[in-house]
Amino acid sequence: MRNGVWKWAVYAAFGAVLFGCEKEEKAAQGGGSRPPQEVVVVTLKPQRAAIMTDLPARANPYRVAEIRPQVNGIIQKRLFTEGAEVKANDQLYQIDPAPYQAAWDSAQASVARAEATLASATLLAERYKPLVSAYAVSKQDYDNAVAAQKQAEADVASGKASVETARINLVYTKVLSPITGITGRSSVTEGALVTANQSNTLVIVQQLDPIYIDAVQPSVTLLRLRREMAAGKLEKAGPNEARVKLVLEDGTEYDQPGRLEFSETTVDQGTGSVILRMVFPNPKHVLLPGMFVHAQVQEADDDHALLVPQQGVTHNVKGEPTALVVGQGNKVEQRVIQADRAMGDKWLITGGLNAGDRVIVEGLQKVAPGAVVNPTEAASQPAAK
Repeated sequence: MRNGVWKWAVYAAFGAVLFGCEKEEKAAQGGGSRPPQEVVVVTLKPQRAAIMTDLPARANPYRVAEIRPQVNGIIQKRLFTEGAEVKANDQLYQIDPAPYQAAWDSAQASVARAEATLASATLLAERYKPLVSAYAVSKQDYDNAVAAQKQAEADVASGKASVETARINLVYTKVLSPITGITGRSSVTEGALVTANQSNTLVIVQQLDPIYIDAVQPSVTLLRLRREMAAGKLEKAGPNEARVKLVLEDGTEYDQPGRLEFSETTVDQGTGSVILRMVFPNPKHVLLPGMFVHAQVQEADDDHALLVPQQGVTHNVKGEPTALVVGQGNKVEQRVIQADRAMGDKWLITGGLNAGDRVIVEGLQKVAPGAVVNPTEAASQPAAK
C-alpha cells in the first residue's frame, strides 16, 4: 500500500514538471496569457558606405643612427641639446684632439723628410746615368742609386698614407651626425673616456620625417589588397602604392595622407603574417616612434551596403555570425549571416540578410527563435563613413 502511494506521488510530480515546461514554452512563443516581448529592431536599407580596411599599426623611425666613437679619447664637449633636431654632418661631440693633432704633425714631418731624401736620391741617379756609359762609375753604383731613388719614392708614398690616416683620426675627434633627425638622451658627459667602436652608443639620432607606420597582418590581407590594387579598387599614390589615411590614438584623423608600399614584404614562416609598411610625412613630429595608430585603406564606395549594428550580431556554437530577424506575424527567426568586416559600430553584411529585414538589436536575451514579439523601430542612425 505504501509503495502504491509513493508511485502516485512520483507520477504527480513528473506531470507537474511537464506542465510547467509546456507552459513556459507556450509563454516563450507568445502563447498563454504572457504578452509578446517588446524588442527594438532596425529595418535594413541599402545605403552608401565607404569600404575601408583598418590596419592597427605602430610608428617606427624612417632611419636610425647609433652614434659611436671611432677613436679613443676623452669627451671635451657635448654640442647638441637632447631631444633637439640636428642636421646631417652637425657636430655632436668633441673628443680631445691633441694626441691626434700631434700624430698628424709627425706624419707630415716624416713626409717632408722622405721627400728630401727622394730629391737627393733622384739627383744622384740622374748624375750616375751618363757616367755609367762612360765607365766613370760602376754599374753596381748606378743600380744602387736607382734602387735608393725608388725606396725614397716608396717612403714618400708611405708617409703620405700615414698623413691621411692621421688626418682621418683627427676628423673622427669631431663626432658628426650622419643623418638629419631628433637626438635622444646622451649616454656620456664631458670628461668621459670613450673607445673606438665601443658597444655602448653615445646617442641615437632618429629621422622622423617621413616616418614608417608598420602593421602586422595575415598574409591573406596582403593578397586581397594586392588584388584590389590590380583591379583599380584602391586609390593609388604611386606605382605599386596605395593611398592611406591615419587615425591617431585619441581618435583624431592625421592631417596628411600616406602611402602603403607593397614591395619588400616577407611572410613570417612561424605566424603566416607580413609587415605592411606605410610611409607618412611628419614635418611637425606629431607621430613618434612606438605610437599606436590605425591606418585606413579606402577600397571602394558601395552604393548598396547593408549595415547592421554590432549589438544585433551574435555567434552560434559553431562560431558563425547570426542575427535574429522579425518575420511574418512578428515571429522571430534566426539567420546565419556573412559579416564581412566591422565599419565603426556596424557590421557590413554580405550574405544571409536582405533589404527590408527587421533585425533585433535590443531585447535579444529575452526572446528565442519562434517567439512572437512586439517590434519597435530603433531611432535612425547616421550612415557609416
